[in-house]
Amino acid sequence: MSLPSTIIIKLGKFVWTTMWHQMMSQLAPRNESGAYIRPESEFRHDINDQPENVYKPESGRYALYVGIGCPWAHRTLVVRGLKGLESAISVVWVRGEATEGGWMLETPQEGCHSLKDVYQRSQPGYQGRATVPVLWDKQTQTVVNNESADIIEILNREFNQWAQQPDLDLYPTSQKESIDSLNERIYHTVNNGVYRCGFAQSQSAYEQACNELFSTLDELEKILTDHRYLCGENITLADVRLFTTLFRFDAVYYGLFKCNKRRIRDYENLYGYLQDIYQLPGVSSTCDLEKVKQDYYHNLFPLNPGGIIPSGPDQEELLLPHHREKIKLSSIKE
Repeated sequence: MSLPSTIIIKLGKFVWTTMWHQMMSQLAPRNESGAYIRPESEFRHDINDQPENVYKPESGRYALYVGIGCPWAHRTLVVRGLKGLESAISVVWVRGEATEGGWMLETPQEGCHSLKDVYQRSQPGYQGRATVPVLWDKQTQTVVNNESADIIEILNREFNQWAQQPDLDLYPTSQKESIDSLNERIYHTVNNGVYRCGFAQSQSAYEQACNELFSTLDELEKILTDHRYLCGENITLADVRLFTTLFRFDAVYYGLFKCNKRRIRDYENLYGYLQDIYQLPGVSSTCDLEKVKQDYYHNLFPLNPGGIIPSGPDQEELLLPHHREKIKLSSIKE
């Protein structure tokens, strides 16, 4: 069999490129240089005991709407697991459906079949993006917050009386400055950086994002030489935010998002650090690499039109010894 004729090849390339740009404009908004611009979260309410605040800390009142493939939603599950808040905060699972153009509820909730329905129940007429995670108030039937950075702080701070690990403080006051500084850098170049690579719509935008991504990973590798965790000997929210990206990196971002200069397993310290956090109580139960790959490779069809899902890597390798516990506080360079 010979190759298709030149005219068919050119026509096919033109049609696919045109369709790809159209789909990507909806999936991943860009600026004039072709760089991906992540939209801001729209619901940013807090939960606390302040008299004027509607949302009070209560066990059983709130639910997390999460999709297993989403790293931003995964953060909230990790904090919920580390703190032992399973009995206080329930979970509603959603799944990505490419043909539906969004998240669908695995089990309908009070007449809602999609996450868009949930947002519109909270705010009738809502036409914005329906994203996960969602911290939902069952009492008022409203979205409290859909920004993962806010939600993990709320879970760490406001539900300790129902937590199995109330003494675990993932955002201690004494370390807030260093945690915030790391979060700022890691968000732009790593957490969102992998998306800036995968969703770039120009070569220059991709190369800038890719260079920044691996420059930061190289820096983190050095930090983790004599730090068990990013800020010292105890895990913090900075580690949670990095972990969910690292967990997906070799399976998804390395290939699908073209972040292929190096794998995380090629970094001695970063890979051991990934194993260390994965093996902490309450974390591995939030991780399902096969479902993560299904979400990315199946649903992001503009990046993977054939729909083929790769077979590796093996999640069980994250259970191998990492020896990160040998890094003691006395060796940390503060």
